[in-house]
Amino acid sequence: MNPTLTPAWQQLAAHQAATESIHMREQFAAEPDRFERMHERLPGMLVDFSKNRISEETLDLLCQLAEQTGIKEKLQAMREGELVNYSEQRAALHTALRLPADAAPVYVRGENVVPLLHQALDAALSFAEQVLSGEHKGATGERITDLVHIGIGGSDLGPQMAALALQRFWRNVRVHFVANADDAAIANVLAQVKAETTLFSIASKSFGTPETLLNAHAARNWFLQQGMKEADIRQHFIAISTNHQAVQAFGIAPERTFAMFDWVGGRYSVWSAIGFPLMVAVGAERFREFLAGAHAMDEHFFNTPFRHNIPVLLALLGIWYSNFYGAESHAVIPYSHPLRRFAAHLQQLDMESNGKHTTAIAGEEVDWQTGPIIWGEEGVNCQHAFFQLIHQGTRLIPVDFIVPMSTPYGIGRQHRFLVANAFAQAEALMRGKTFDEAYASLGATPEAERAELARQNVFHGNRPSNTILVDDITPYTLGMLIAMYEHKVVTQGAVWDINSFDQWGVEYGKVLAKTIEPELAGEAQPAHDSSTNGLIAYFHERQSR
Repeated sequence: MNPTLTPAWQQLAAHQAATESIHMREQFAAEPDRFERMHERLPGMLVDFSKNRISEETLDLLCQLAEQTGIKEKLQAMREGELVNYSEQRAALHTALRLPADAAPVYVRGENVVPLLHQALDAALSFAEQVLSGEHKGATGERITDLVHIGIGGSDLGPQMAALALQRFWRNVRVHFVANADDAAIANVLAQVKAETTLFSIASKSFGTPETLLNAHAARNWFLQQGMKEADIRQHFIAISTNHQAVQAFGIAPERTFAMFDWVGGRYSVWSAIGFPLMVAVGAERFREFLAGAHAMDEHFFNTPFRHNIPVLLALLGIWYSNFYGAESHAVIPYSHPLRRFAAHLQQLDMESNGKHTTAIAGEEVDWQTGPIIWGEEGVNCQHAFFQLIHQGTRLIPVDFIVPMSTPYGIGRQHRFLVANAFAQAEALMRGKTFDEAYASLGATPEAERAELARQNVFHGNRPSNTILVDDITPYTLGMLIAMYEHKVVTQGAVWDINSFDQWGVEYGKVLAKTIEPELAGEAQPAHDSSTNGLIAYFHERQSR
């Protein structure tokens, strides 16, 4: 369905034009109950969306848009295992990965996948516990002290973000990540570990991902160069893959190959064996808490009316700004050092899912904006970097502030200072500062300069934000947060009538790279445009020196 042809879309366009000049400062002054009406709570979480350029009428029209674009039916089809990834004829069942073992059956092509996924989960968790307990040792009989996880994209960003976020829960194995094809990435990690006490996990569904295989073979060569034997690979390498033949050819034992499913895309897969580094970092019990937090968000998402449904509301607010205000980006700012890689994970989750220009089924060109640019960094650091643009720049940039309400460390007043800054930034974006307020604040400034400086100190305000509070960064609340954003992304894709589960745009550059690499090696003659040929020639020139 073309969303722009729905009555709700047309009404939203008219509503935006009629309300664009209303300032949130005025709305808060006129609506003392605004926060009460415009926030939602779940155990361990509060989401405040009152600092948005909306009214109850806006929310009602946005919820009508969700109804008229068939969101409920589309999401139910995803949940029930229908082939909603139309271009690849696959299901999209990341929500099934966090179902309890006694859940009702979920069928994919006639097969109940719940027992399969729990079998795979139990196998990975069991081995993780063997590593942590010392039951699984290296080939020389020493305990495993380090895990090096080799993957890229969804096989790296989600697990790495989650492992760093939960670092305070790590047990007795250090976890390292290698994704980039730059040899500095793997060199830096290998310099920190010993072959005798290191386990390598290689994550690639096809076991043919170029970057992952490049690093996997580099790790294998290094391992053998340290004096280890070919037979020792079985003790020190595992795979998360579906290509058992390629895995065995590499030297990895069949019992050390953990299952993946083609009905889960990489960016939605941290809940599966792809999350093995997190399993090793925090152990089976904590990983199950992580799944439980995600499942709690699933239950809220699938069973709550749109007006009180946190992921749906966040999705609709994003559409309000992208499609009716022309906002091109969305900033995600966790005021939490553990969540310092959260925005990087969301970049892939959102932009790989919804960076599409054709409709889901017919493949017709869309004439409405789809996925925004997702970016962000940890606060308060970023206040001293790009917040100038958010506050006083000419672009409208909606912001999500993510703030934990407690800290396990209790050092000085650090945490209170952190929270105060997060709340203050959201208030400043909403309120702004008028010329008169700026002028008054410069009372000690010489009169000749005061007006000029006051103009520089004006903040227009009326800049939207959501504030997402969690009790603490724990496996459970992290699971809730990630699942919340997954559901937001999928809801937006459903409204925009695009396929949030394929990623054809990732493939084209890889194909061209396969042509260029032999040309860089001097094995073939370049036959590209003048720019690419010139770059290849310069590479040869520098290599010859």
